Amino acid sequence: MRPSELGSTTSKKSWHQTFVQNGVCNRRAWLRGCFGLTLSLLGACAGLRTAAQEVPVAKRRRALRLAHITDVHVQPELGAARGLVACLHHLQSLPDPPELIVNTGDSIMDAMAADADRTRLQWDLWRKILKAECSLPVEHAIGNHDCWGLNRKRSGTTGQEPLWGKRWALEALQLEAPYRTFERAGWHFIVLDSIDPWENSYRAYLGEEQLAWLRTELQKIPKIRPVVVLSHIPIVSAAGLLENARVSEDGNLTVGRALMHLDGPAIHALLRQHGNVRLCLSGHLHMLDRVEFDAITYITTGAVSSAWWRGVHKDRFDYGYAVVDLYNDGTFHYQYHRYGWQTVPEPAPQSGKSLETEGLVHLAPAGSHSDDFC
Repeated sequence: MRPSELGSTTSKKSWHQTFVQNGVCNRRAWLRGCFGLTLSLLGACAGLRTAAQEVPVAKRRRALRLAHITDVHVQPELGAARGLVACLHHLQSLPDPPELIVNTGDSIMDAMAADADRTRLQWDLWRKILKAECSLPVEHAIGNHDCWGLNRKRSGTTGQEPLWGKRWALEALQLEAPYRTFERAGWHFIVLDSIDPWENSYRAYLGEEQLAWLRTELQKIPKIRPVVVLSHIPIVSAAGLLENARVSEDGNLTVGRALMHLDGPAIHALLRQHGNVRLCLSGHLHMLDRVEFDAITYITTGAVSSAWWRGVHKDRFDYGYAVVDLYNDGTFHYQYHRYGWQTVPEPAPQSGKSLETEGLVHLAPAGSHSDDFC
């Protein structure tokens, strides 16, 4: 930029005429021009500072701190009840404790293959512990193991029982519907129902009705409002792919019908279209991973029960929960916390029977990749 365009000189001489006369540089004119240029630049900078001071800048502040628990699998055996109590005490005793707990399912050990008495025992234990040991509000999603009788043969159900499927879990968790929305501190939360009963078991699938509902709900949310999505089964997961994918006989890479959402691409497309979905939290895999794509962060949180209370899952995914800070500018901070639980030794089987053969617990054998046991 020329000095005349920044300074306040009234001279009509050209820039070249001002500083060069008869082929010789005019030293005085040069110094005057430089001085004028310096003053002009300082004035311009001062003007910028003044303009910046006139525009209020919103300060980033934390809007909400929440704890994310998942895959508790509470049961009377293996010290699971005391483990859940220890987890709740740990997160409520943090120097800066959370204000809300979100629980993304598999609250009880298993109702899929349990009879009514065993299912009632587990839900009674869950309610008793939360009532006595938790002072925070809790928002729930339903996990596959929370659904009663999906395995009709092992549970002895017909599918016609009043509390069959998700109805028992809805009653125990005091929910009106398996998927819903709620708001906290300027953030919008969407709770999805990942569990689609399928062939005496389940698959990870929303279905047309819930997908249409999700599309409608996202359209209602203002674009400026940040969104968190909660689901039991991950919409997308690196752990689901790297730890569980197999090459099929026809040469395709397969992950399984129940480890990640079969309709994950369709769900992601809807979330991306909204433009302000910031975070998706899930569990199910008992592993910890994070995927970022299209400005959406997908996090799978490790299990409170780790390896179903039998040890540290895969020797590295310890007993734990997450603390998530949500900020007023739509950003967040995630941290996984180990709460120090030590595995309770499994009692020796009596009379040649184990807890599994007696129908008390249904766990995957070591090294198993069965969908039903996540």
